[in-house]
Amino acid sequence: MRILFMGTPEFAAVSLEYLLQNQENEIIGVVTQPDRPKGRGLSLQPSAVKVLATKHGLPLWQPEKITTPEFIALFKELAPHLVVVVAFGQKIPPEILFQPPYGCINVHGSLLPKYRGAAPIQRSIFNGDSVTGVTTMYMDEGWDTGDLIYQESVSIEPDETFGSLYQRLALLGGELLIKASRALRDEVAPRLPQEDHLATKALKIKKEEELINWAESAQTIHNLVRTLNPQPYAETFWQKERLKVISTRLMADKPTGNLPPGRVIRIIKKQGILVATKDQPILLTEIKPEGKKMMKATDFANGRRLQPGMSFGS
Repeated sequence: MRILFMGTPEFAAVSLEYLLQNQENEIIGVVTQPDRPKGRGLSLQPSAVKVLATKHGLPLWQPEKITTPEFIALFKELAPHLVVVVAFGQKIPPEILFQPPYGCINVHGSLLPKYRGAAPIQRSIFNGDSVTGVTTMYMDEGWDTGDLIYQESVSIEPDETFGSLYQRLALLGGELLIKASRALRDEVAPRLPQEDHLATKALKIKKEEELINWAESAQTIHNLVRTLNPQPYAETFWQKERLKVISTRLMADKPTGNLPPGRVIRIIKKQGILVATKDQPILLTEIKPEGKKMMKATDFANGRRLQPGMSFGS
């Protein structure tokens, strides 16, 4: 099959790599988002998909919008048999969705219809799920509403971070994509309608959600810290100093009782800072002060002379 690939971040690049390694189909080109400013200098940076496409010498397009007459004309000229879309970042118009003989298929990082939207992997950790997975589906005009092809589930480890789960699901997505593309080619791919009444949305994490609320449960705080690792990290304040909380650990300890949330209970040597929450204590193990390097929480405590009874918070 002649395949046109559309995708942007690392999650998509992994799927493209699988297609390239598979060598059963012809990748006639790649469409990705324009270079965007990133980092402290806000210099323009290519997407992970662009880097990979350039490495393999694939034809590459970076339209600001794929709905323009110019791009639609190009698409018709390319005449792909199948379009593969993975975390592309633009809505696919009908002129593209329904033109290829095999249609457009998508790789999505959740067990649809759960977590339709932009942040399915983050929301699965944020909500404390123990299971998630990957779905391949036929695309339609809705957001993640198309019929299912294949799904596969994975367990989420209790301390697993977004970064770790993202990588595992990206690899699984690549595997399912190859399975789906072969089934389409052989005309044996299943088509299972989604149960729309079970659908949930996975909105992007908002800036205000990144701030730790110590009045929440220890599990909720731990989930937030895992969700925002490796970026942008959960935040809190120490005497008006902004801190990034890199990692935490749940403690099999007595309830915090009447201690105010955010109160330092004690410093545990070589382990971290034990802090009161709504219910159980939580251990801060790694911290990054604003503008400084990541450090062990105990080193931060020593440098700031933290004492039991002091408090984190805004």
